[in-house]
Amino acid sequence: MGITRGCIYVVFKRVVQFFIVFLVITSVALGAGFWYAQQRLQQSLQLAQPLLFEVKRGMHARTVLQQLQRQGADIHVSEAYIVSRLLDDPSRLQAGVYQLSTTDSLQSLWRKLRLGEQHLFQVALIEGRTLHEWLQVLSKAEHIEEPLQFTHKHEAAERVAELLGMDSTSAEGWLFPDTYSYRAGTSVLDILREAHLRMQAELSETWQTRANDLPYENAYELLIMASIIEKETGLKGERKRVSSVFINRINKGMRLQSDPTTIYGIEPFDGNITRAHLREETAYNTYRISGLPPSPIAMPSKASLEAAAHPEHSDYFYFVADGSGGHVFSKTLAEHNKAVNRYQRNQR
Repeated sequence: MGITRGCIYVVFKRVVQFFIVFLVITSVALGAGFWYAQQRLQQSLQLAQPLLFEVKRGMHARTVLQQLQRQGADIHVSEAYIVSRLLDDPSRLQAGVYQLSTTDSLQSLWRKLRLGEQHLFQVALIEGRTLHEWLQVLSKAEHIEEPLQFTHKHEAAERVAELLGMDSTSAEGWLFPDTYSYRAGTSVLDILREAHLRMQAELSETWQTRANDLPYENAYELLIMASIIEKETGLKGERKRVSSVFINRINKGMRLQSDPTTIYGIEPFDGNITRAHLREETAYNTYRISGLPPSPIAMPSKASLEAAAHPEHSDYFYFVADGSGGHVFSKTLAEHNKAVNRYQRNQR
């Protein structure tokens, strides 16, 4: 019996020792495996450059990894998928277009896709351009849906006003120039709607703080004037002086005689304004009509809105381009004719 009990004790002791060794080895292996998996999860995807990629609705995590591998990510798909399933949550992935940087990892990838942190594209809508020109820019912007295309600028302005549900019959001038950010799948109308809300806010604020005794019946007339100023000069320091010329002419009952307004009324315009154009009776030919044209002629900047609301105090009634980007201002027609002869006709 003693031998039997001794043998049992020895066997039991060895089993326990083996089990302990097994647990230690297993723990070490599991710890090493966990450490390795954690490192793989946090390791950079080794992209040579920032990468744009699209996740479609219902796309599986493994499919995402396969697509990334095809686009240059340094990953082993099966390993990356197992690591992600064990230590992360590659589910509930939101569709969209995403950008990965050269430092992004599997961990940051799944976080972006779960939270829907899509890449923001940008489009610059520049002051002084017409809505028709803006639509051409938007039609070429990346990942914008539902482009709007019209043959003529007046058609574009009228149709967009309808689509946006505006009170005005023309959307010209009613959209604020800026650089707009958007996600893939955004429509042109979404961006124009945002620009319209911006212009409404800017115009309202400018109208409330305008100078006294301006010849505007409402904020829309100020917007029209701002668009004319925007087209007449690109120099910040001239805007308020140009504004003063038009205000002085209106106050004295003179016609504005603005080439940009006249050009806006010509459809199509080949870039060359002629005497025949100046004689043509259109709603925008301020050589033939009194007062302001019926709508803005371009998208005015904040600076031009301010110039229309706060013109410089001056005695100027005329100005002519000096050939260097600026203008020469005159108080009398005789002075103006001399300036025209000098700067436009090269008669010294």
